[in-house]
Amino acid sequence: MNEAARFSVTYRIRSDAASIEARAQAIAVEQSVEMPLSAIVEAEILRDVVGVVEAIEDRGDGNYDATIGLATATTGMEAGQLLNMVYGNTSLHEDVLLLDVEVPPDIVSAFGGPRHGIEGLRHRAHAYGRALTCSALKPQGVAPARLAELARQFTGGGIDFIKDDHGLADQAYSPFAARVAAIADAVGDTRYVPSLSGNLDMMRGQVDTARAHGIDTVLIAPMIAGWATMQALVQQYPDVAFIAHPSMGGAARIAPDLLIGKLFRLLGADAVIFPNHGGRFGYSAETCSRLADRARAPWDGVRSSLPVPAGGMTLDRVPEMLDFYGADAMLLIGGSLLAARERLAEETARFTRAVAQHSYR
Repeated sequence: MNEAARFSVTYRIRSDAASIEARAQAIAVEQSVEMPLSAIVEAEILRDVVGVVEAIEDRGDGNYDATIGLATATTGMEAGQLLNMVYGNTSLHEDVLLLDVEVPPDIVSAFGGPRHGIEGLRHRAHAYGRALTCSALKPQGVAPARLAELARQFTGGGIDFIKDDHGLADQAYSPFAARVAAIADAVGDTRYVPSLSGNLDMMRGQVDTARAHGIDTVLIAPMIAGWATMQALVQQYPDVAFIAHPSMGGAARIAPDLLIGKLFRLLGADAVIFPNHGGRFGYSAETCSRLADRARAPWDGVRSSLPVPAGGMTLDRVPEMLDFYGADAMLLIGGSLLAARERLAEETARFTRAVAQHSYR
């Protein structure tokens, strides 16, 4: 190790001016060696491993941004350990938000980011020059045959991707293998995106089952599955595209644009689902804009992820969403389409036409 092998992590801290330097130093120690520095006798540990306070900025109203330099070697180039080092114990403080992580090239290289990205998803859907479209199979408790019928109607409306609701797992009423077989048979060339669940071995089996049915895109919730699990799957199945679901993404105080837009992308998410402003959740337009920008921003050695705004979206919002996000996005409308019931295929066709006919600025 050497002093140069560090990366910067920024935390937003609620504090008074008299305490902020001590708070920042405490985080630097907590997120590196987690013990009194006076107890460390190795000079190289004090020099190369202990976190370093790099900057403190007053953001006003009792908020400060503290940037800490952490030793890259402490991550072990492993996803779960990366999260542990940048926010593990500090996440237990209610007044500290993980704001940003400047990922160094060696960590970028170890993780690799999306294997397919925006262009790969466009190629799967044969969709160019426009936003992509997606819907979700719901509700819980429905048998595979009924879900397959819903998927068939979505397909009839010309949807690009049909994903499982993230709550669908391997339940007795809709076993994964039976569900995948029925839906894969119903959708033809439309991309069906089954939801992975369980432990790593179970998810590997599910990916193998999906691939056996010609499926090349799956849904995973990184905060449920675990970052190390996602890292392992992305590396083991380079031919499979992974769409990241944000479930549990709000359980820790991590800035959404960092977590979903940047870190999920680093883990290998080819697309990132997030709650659009004005829907069922409380994200602001500014947060959504930052998140989408981070998912698509140029990043040396890392493909862009496709932003997927969702969460209670309706057909009447399609033009506004397309103006806001542009063509490099996937619009996800689920319950609003399913509410059409026997007119599901017709309502889906309205959705796909609205996207196809939109003039992008």
